[in-house]
Amino acid sequence: MEKFDTVIIGSGVGGLATAICLARAGQKVLVLEQHYVPGGWSHSFTLKGQRFSPGVHYVGLIDEGQSVNELYRGLGIANDMVFFRMNKNGYERGIIGDETFNFPSGVENLIKVLVDRFPKEEKNIKEYLTLVQRVSRELQLIPKLKGFWQNITVPFRTKHFGKFSLFPLKRVIGWHIKDPLLKAVLNLQCGDHGLSPKRACFPVHCSVMSHYLDGGFYPMGGGGGIVKAMTNGVKRNGGEVRVKQDVEKIIVENKKAIGVQLKSGQIILSENVVSNADPSITYLSLIGKSHLSKGLVKKLEKTKYSVTSLILFLTLDIDVTQFGIDSGNIWMMKDENDDANFEDLMHNEIAEGDAFPAVFISCTTMKDPVSFNGRYHNFEVVTYVNYDSLSDFNGLEDYHNEEYIIFKEKVINKLMNNIEKVIPGAKQNCVQVELGTPKTNEFYVNSTRGNVYGTEKTLNQVGPFSFKNKSEIENVVLCGASTLSHGVAGATHSGVAAAAVIMGCKPEDLLIDDANQKLRIYDAEDSTTWPDWIHVKRDHKLRNFKDLKVD
Repeated sequence: MEKFDTVIIGSGVGGLATAICLARAGQKVLVLEQHYVPGGWSHSFTLKGQRFSPGVHYVGLIDEGQSVNELYRGLGIANDMVFFRMNKNGYERGIIGDETFNFPSGVENLIKVLVDRFPKEEKNIKEYLTLVQRVSRELQLIPKLKGFWQNITVPFRTKHFGKFSLFPLKRVIGWHIKDPLLKAVLNLQCGDHGLSPKRACFPVHCSVMSHYLDGGFYPMGGGGGIVKAMTNGVKRNGGEVRVKQDVEKIIVENKKAIGVQLKSGQIILSENVVSNADPSITYLSLIGKSHLSKGLVKKLEKTKYSVTSLILFLTLDIDVTQFGIDSGNIWMMKDENDDANFEDLMHNEIAEGDAFPAVFISCTTMKDPVSFNGRYHNFEVVTYVNYDSLSDFNGLEDYHNEEYIIFKEKVINKLMNNIEKVIPGAKQNCVQVELGTPKTNEFYVNSTRGNVYGTEKTLNQVGPFSFKNKSEIENVVLCGASTLSHGVAGATHSGVAAAAVIMGCKPEDLLIDDANQKLRIYDAEDSTTWPDWIHVKRDHKLRNFKDLKVD
């Protein structure tokens, strides 16, 4: 029977960050992943030679000296990663009805763009974006305050957070911004936490918006590029990552975890068990109610999970740049009524109608130039839906029936109608198209109700009300999007925090400053910034594709 210091269930970036920290500290670490590739929501996969990343579409704060850059340096994996800077003039493009707006890198640039379009709101725009930055900074400051005197001054150090933290986004933005269209523009990134403005927690939205104010970056190799660097980091420090390992349960004796049992029956003993699965799967499926306190069971029963998604994986044989497609993301909204559009997504029949009221479009071959074969462009098109809308297929052991196939065909056509609005002729130039549904999310990522952001990020489920890394079961620790924060950076930080619980130290103690670690960053659309090896890789990709087409 094998025995490890720590077994980690799930290989999302949270679990991998935990594994790196513990392995580097000398622990014998094992990561178990039920999928055939590691990475969780950050994994990449290929369809007919074309690569797609379902969960990673951009990362912020990557520039030198910024927090995510420092995080990867501190984990000792920066040298294994390359990021491409997305379009500086529009790393996000909002298409709202017939109006188009670009989000440029840098808050001053954003202010200028918005003021030029909404001159009457100049004062309001500046005040609101200043507030967003202040609340975000104060939110990051709170866990860093230590000692009696620092804690006693919390109300003064975090006065903006305290003043606005109890209100939803819709109310706060309404106090500052009057123009309905401008509100819709500033609320576009609600898609990054999956809640409409009337339900979104204002500090969470501030955190998300601030994360991208200096621009968006995309990893070479898609999400898989991050995962590869992290799994190599685990292995380099003596840890082990195993795929196709389905955990049946966490073995608990006398309120203390002693290991895990796989569905194959194999038992693996360990001093600690870290779960990168969401809280419901961790506590209810892997541990079981009989081992939990009444208070925790009650909390789990009340817990709501974030939205689930439909993801179209699309390859087009067309020069998309002629339609203005670049390395920036596209948020497409039917009109400025963002709350109504979200309600439409949540409550209307998924397969009915001609197009979705809101979609997110990402062209990965423009973001990651090394992946472009000179002809085909790959897209991920995402929209959110209500899991209960798939009631015809939920609960079925095998949902791949004729009804499901017809459902997917209708949804694909509906999403392609959205694409046609920005790329006319897309349907006629489609090389391949596949649809991921909430059932796909459940199967490959093993998330409760196919959720994409862990627990729903409403006020009563974030901050002090979120699930803690340390659990009430001795030797069981949680990480991932339902603990510290969601997103690539948030989940990675949660993994460091989980390791700190086990090691009995501060998270920052586990991030090692190494002057030899340096993240490489290049402009996605400026080939003059690329080193020779990128040109060589790109040329190799083009030659291979041409040879393949000739054959």
